[in-house]
Amino acid sequence: MARPKPGIGRGLEAILSVSRETRSAQEEELRELPVELIEPNPEQPRKHFDEDALNALAGSLSERGVLQPVLVRPKSGGSYELVAGERRWRAAKIAGLEQVPAIVRMHEDAAALELALIENMAREDLNPIEEARAVAALVEELGLTREAVGRRVGRGRVAVSNLLRLLDLPDEAVELIERARLSEGHGRALLLAEDHSVRRRLARDAAEEGWSVRTTEARAREANERSGKSKPKTGRGRSGELHPDQQEAIATISETLAQALGAEVRVRASASGYHAELSFASQEEAFALAERLRAGSGQDV
Repeated sequence: MARPKPGIGRGLEAILSVSRETRSAQEEELRELPVELIEPNPEQPRKHFDEDALNALAGSLSERGVLQPVLVRPKSGGSYELVAGERRWRAAKIAGLEQVPAIVRMHEDAAALELALIENMAREDLNPIEEARAVAALVEELGLTREAVGRRVGRGRVAVSNLLRLLDLPDEAVELIERARLSEGHGRALLLAEDHSVRRRLARDAAEEGWSVRTTEARAREANERSGKSKPKTGRGRSGELHPDQQEAIATISETLAQALGAEVRVRASASGYHAELSFASQEEAFALAERLRAGSGQDV
């Protein structure tokens, strides 16, 4: 069964930091609504939902219930339209739940919620976990891609992915980062450990003993080696596995080059940087790309 992400548990209200006065002004209230009275937003950009992931979430909801309310607005005829939380609503239907907790806002829409989240991201006093929750809401709730989120908040895809990965940490590690006892870099280092209980222990030790990020990375790799979960040696680092930042960078570089060149691109990390390798189905395909690049270069001269 999929483990629920602990970092998202505080919900949209915590992300947006809505005060009691603001909630009253927006005519907002928390209710238990019948699942059958809630309808998906036809303008929701996300059209495909992974069935395996939905079934895993449904199993979790069957045991624990829906911990984070969905966000809806009322429609005529007594029904409600989803603004955010369609994935949870779909999983609740699969789980056979009759009701779900819902925040009802009279004049809310996805565009307004997106704007509020982006404005929230622009605040200078957010800690990395609060930023991660805002990014998660933009990606998971509103269906934006990581690239789209990056453009809206002025960050790269890798930076957005790094924030999202922090929410995979155990609750104890999340709380330590929230309280500034560990940094975002410590959080990414902890993710090198394959075992969730090891991440929890290392987070506690790193905070208590004042480990640097590099020390935390080394301890995570050592824990993998002791448990036999370290990856085969490839000449990169002591245990050979790639840092999560490198993994994300490789994915971004290969995707960007492939789109720009129209060819398959394999990217690998090395001690001196990154190496890209192009693959072509035929000699003619390679010559065609070469001609396009030469023509493009000539136009710039």
